[in-house]
Amino acid sequence: MILFLARRILSRVNALSSIPSTVDVAADCPETAYPRDSAVLLSQQVLRTDVAGMPLEWIDYKEAVRLYHTEQVAYACGSPLYRLRGGINARSGRRTVVEVSSIIATIGHSSNPGTLRSDYVPPLNNETLFKRDAYLCMYCGIRFPSQQLSRDHVRPFCRGGQNIWTNVVTACRRCNNAKAYRTPEEARMHLLAVPFTPTYAEYIYLKGRRVLADQMQYLLAHFPRSSPLHVRIREWLN
Repeated sequence: MILFLARRILSRVNALSSIPSTVDVAADCPETAYPRDSAVLLSQQVLRTDVAGMPLEWIDYKEAVRLYHTEQVAYACGSPLYRLRGGINARSGRRTVVEVSSIIATIGHSSNPGTLRSDYVPPLNNETLFKRDAYLCMYCGIRFPSQQLSRDHVRPFCRGGQNIWTNVVTACRRCNNAKAYRTPEEARMHLLAVPFTPTYAEYIYLKGRRVLADQMQYLLAHFPRSSPLHVRIREWLN
């Protein structure tokens, strides 16, 4: 499976360079931080930033190799994730090796809407909402699996409430049903935290799957100092 996936990505590189190659792939991952499953190793996301270091998006290893090959990577930091080996260069006699780090900065036009638009609001969905609230019910304070959580509108739709970040919180199904079509005050249910709209850097974190420690620290440095995520992530990890 690994060789098949690697052949697909390096075939694009070979098509551009017109130099035949064989394929080998190895993931440079500490066993304490990564599972042994090769499919899981290859699914680990790479954090892409602009040349100024502002987070842009998560990409897979295939896109990362493409960026390296087209010389769009200005610099890399973080831990090494992948080492992909291609064929022997017909002119130099050296084997092509592409090493991919957990964080790469790329040159060119920045597509970060958080810096291009001052009024940017990230799209709202349950996956990122639950992660924003650290999978805690904002009424009873108990942490639940995502399957047992729901989206609660602090001010219900029928009372003029909107489906926006500042009017929604994570709630367990029991608390959501108990609150029903009332406000927290009317239901006598105390809201544990004020809902907030994530910044673009915060939203990148919320979208991440299995965010590595170095990626986490990098993103945290771009969060506002007043962001509730600082405390929530620390408590969640502990």
